[in-house]
Amino acid sequence: MPLRRTVLPRALHRPNLILGGERNLVLLTGLISLGLIVTALNLPATVFGILFWFLCLAGLRQMAKADPEMSKIYLRNIRYRGYYAARSRPFRQQ
Repeated sequence: MPLRRTVLPRALHRPNLILGGERNLVLLTGLISLGLIVTALNLPATVFGILFWFLCLAGLRQMAKADPEMSKIYLRNIRYRGYYAARSRPFRQQ
C-alpha cells in the first residue's frame, strides 16, 4: 500500500514577511520614521527618517534571512532564567 501524500498550500507554512523582514517590525519602523518625518516637517528630519527606514529595513532583512521569527524567539529567550536549580519535584518545600 503506497503512502498517501497531502499537499499543503505554501501560504500555510511560509513566514509572514513584508519587504523581506518580519511584518510587525517592518511596520513599526515605518510608522516611527513616518511619524518623525511628518511631525518635524523639515529637510534634515526627512533625510534622517528615510535613512532610518532604509537602515532598519536592511537590518530586518538580514535578521529574517537568519530566522524569519527571530524576534519571537528573542522575546521567549529573555524570559528564561540564567540558572535553574536542581529539584526533586516542582512543588517541594524549601
